[in-house]
Amino acid sequence: MIIPVILSGGAGTRLWPISREGHPKPFLKMPDGQSLLYKTYARAAQCTSPDSVIVTVTNREHYFQSKDIYQSCKLKQKPLYILEPEGRNTAPAIAVAAEAIREQFGDSAVMLVMPADHLIQDTPCFVASVQHAAQLASSGKLVTFGLVPTAPETGFGYIECGVPLDDDGGKSVERFVEKPNRETAEDYLASGNFLWNSGMFCFPVDLVLSELDEYADDLSGLARTCLEKSSVQDSGGVSFCELDAESFVEMPDISIDYALMEQSSEVACVPGTFDWSDIGSWNALKELIPEDEDGNRQQAESILIDTSSTYVMSDQRLIATVGVDDLVIVDTEDAILVAKSDRVQDVKKAVHKLKKEGHEAHKLHKTVMRPWGTYSILEEGPRVKIKRIMVKPGAKLSLQMHHHRSEHWIVVQGIAKITDNEHKESLVNTNESTFIPAGHKHRLENPGVIDLIVIEVQSGEYLGEDDIVRFEDKYGRVI
Repeated sequence: MIIPVILSGGAGTRLWPISREGHPKPFLKMPDGQSLLYKTYARAAQCTSPDSVIVTVTNREHYFQSKDIYQSCKLKQKPLYILEPEGRNTAPAIAVAAEAIREQFGDSAVMLVMPADHLIQDTPCFVASVQHAAQLASSGKLVTFGLVPTAPETGFGYIECGVPLDDDGGKSVERFVEKPNRETAEDYLASGNFLWNSGMFCFPVDLVLSELDEYADDLSGLARTCLEKSSVQDSGGVSFCELDAESFVEMPDISIDYALMEQSSEVACVPGTFDWSDIGSWNALKELIPEDEDGNRQQAESILIDTSSTYVMSDQRLIATVGVDDLVIVDTEDAILVAKSDRVQDVKKAVHKLKKEGHEAHKLHKTVMRPWGTYSILEEGPRVKIKRIMVKPGAKLSLQMHHHRSEHWIVVQGIAKITDNEHKESLVNTNESTFIPAGHKHRLENPGVIDLIVIEVQSGEYLGEDDIVRFEDKYGRVI
């Protein structure tokens, strides 16, 4: 039995300003409108039976958005979410997932580990490689997927292949190599014995856990303890396991490559010939867009004058360029990126600086996803902030209170059910409003069948998002 395990995390630094900490790369939509997470989930479903389970390891904050994406896929496989309190790299995520799979499906299960932010469009070829890897895994191997290199790429790690293990191209692994310089990458390409390291794996559950016990016993022991202190819950046909925070954060922050794959003698590789991209930079993303006769690629309403080899992306404004070459221009509601194409890997430096300075743009967009819907910041100034709030049908915000701000709500679409000071409930219709003073317990709810749209005007001495005390919440966010 193949159990796909999707690793969905990341800090969203290399594709800023579209990708943020609160909206990382897996949620980034491709030119066809589907997110990378959607595509990964649909691809995972092709690798296992309809009555199987697909495991997703993700941050607790990303659970509801992931759940919405999976429900839109309308697949038969049942999802199981393993919710991390914070990111701890791939080794802890894989160790906990392996323990959970063994608990439910036994030692003979084979886990297929897939990052959520990879783009693979040739699904049949990928499925064939997975079947090959599963055969090797079942024979007692930790299998990694290598990609046949097409260029001396310096941005990827490499795998040096060893002796053949079967007639289909499976080989042992001699060593893993960090990202090489250009000259070394050219030598690797010429040798024909090196593959790109894709970061995808196929393991027998009993083997990966016994090897972790051998080479990373501190990690495997903590993973076992963490899962013992956590419990799987079911809600509406969806299973989720919220990991015990205290034991989880004690696990070392280490990749599965360092913790296990570079240590074990039972590692094999399967060469993949399917198309693959880790969408690791704006240059990788722009390659998905056809170029015009001047080498420009456009995802925006734009006017390009004497412009060449430039990528323009915006869904907000008209973009005009005059006399520029070899640029990446990305426009969002609250931030614009302008970079030379050969410097896009340094975008993360800008994100790190924003984070160091405490600027919200490293973490959140102007429009923020919430379990109940979204909110967008329309205007912000001293002692005032204006938001557009959308609440999905049947959804409701937490019962909450603010110490430093009052809120004035104007309903512009739908009907709002308002709770004020816990027990006083009322319905507010379209074009009506209500006022919530600071210190009042209150809740906003959508009892209708269409989206509820509310304009919220906040006023007070402090308007930060952390001025919130939750008393009750259907999404488990009470603190």
